[in-house]
Amino acid sequence: LCNCSSVGSTGCNRTTGQCHCRAGYAGPGCHSCAPAFFPEQGGQQCQPCSCSPAGATSDQCDHSGKCQCKVGVTDLKCDRCSEGYYRFNETTCEPCQCNNHSQTCDNSTGTCLDCQENTEGKHCELCKEGFYRSTPAAHGCQRCPCSTVASTGTCHIEPGESIPRCDKCKPGYTGLNCNQCDKGYYNSDSICVRCKCNGNVDPALSPSVCRPDSGECIGCLYHTTGFHCELCQEGYSRDSEGTNCTRKEATLGPEPTEFATSAPNTTKATSFSTAVLNSTLSPTTLQTIFPISSSDNSTSALADVSWTQFNIIILTVIIIVVVLLMGFVGAVYMYREYQNRKLNAPFWTIELKEDNISFSSYHDSIPNAEVSGLLEDDGNEVAPNGQLTLTTPMHNYKA
Repeated sequence: LCNCSSVGSTGCNRTTGQCHCRAGYAGPGCHSCAPAFFPEQGGQQCQPCSCSPAGATSDQCDHSGKCQCKVGVTDLKCDRCSEGYYRFNETTCEPCQCNNHSQTCDNSTGTCLDCQENTEGKHCELCKEGFYRSTPAAHGCQRCPCSTVASTGTCHIEPGESIPRCDKCKPGYTGLNCNQCDKGYYNSDSICVRCKCNGNVDPALSPSVCRPDSGECIGCLYHTTGFHCELCQEGYSRDSEGTNCTRKEATLGPEPTEFATSAPNTTKATSFSTAVLNSTLSPTTLQTIFPISSSDNSTSALADVSWTQFNIIILTVIIIVVVLLMGFVGAVYMYREYQNRKLNAPFWTIELKEDNISFSSYHDSIPNAEVSGLLEDDGNEVAPNGQLTLTTPMHNYKA
């Protein structure tokens, strides 16, 4: 008997008993699958392995139909590149070229996927924006030391250097890392702000324009002064348009304007009005006392009087007034004392009444005085010429 498989054979040779196997079947009775075929699960038919001749090591497959693949090739039939490989060709798959910054790439184009360590590009060969490639390159890309406030945030390394340079600083910033304020700017809370000098500083004469740490203007021009060159110098005032500082006109008359304003540092004599000055010092005297410092000899002394000199003049006037007042009070006191002494001075009265002579003395101004000490009765004599002589131990009085 042939005993051939009804599925895998087409019949048998009755002379030899050899079965005629169908394609994909083998064995005496055509019951097994031929090479490059595998049995279908749940059935008796043999299916071809269909292994890729480029990706598989042979045309054989296991009972599940999986082929034996070459390195870098995967899938059931070995017809696709495995992870980390691309470009399936007649020989094999090529490994991904990602500079060790990615493990995967597109299996057809080779473009690297999911670049690591701040890299980008088809082969992860570039640094992302805001990063630079350090040395050695294996360390990946480091973040640029460039603030996006002061620069574009990108940087690069010049050949032969190890420190990155910022690509472009924004207006107002300078330096390798754009961390310094440029000329004409100053640092205000870590931000460079343009100097505010009201157009009264020439950058050609003062390149920095203002101090980089505080913003105070340097080299104020056009007779200006102040932190922002917003004030006029001593002896100058704003013109009618309020733009330029011009020299003050000479004022020698009884104009109180020049003396009505107190200096910022004045601590004394602010209560004296300008009337005292005008009545005490004449214009000629003021012109003599106040120094004149004029280059064109066309202005008066009052225009250049400093506040210190003004305070000295005020203090001098106060001292003079105080001395005069003290002298006046002293004179009044002495006059009154003189009047009191005159009224209280001792005096004598003599009364002649026929044969009786009486003498009285007012001595209230002489404390603890004795009347007997002023007059001695037995010392009185009548002179031959009819004059009465009063004799005391110190004085002679005739009547």
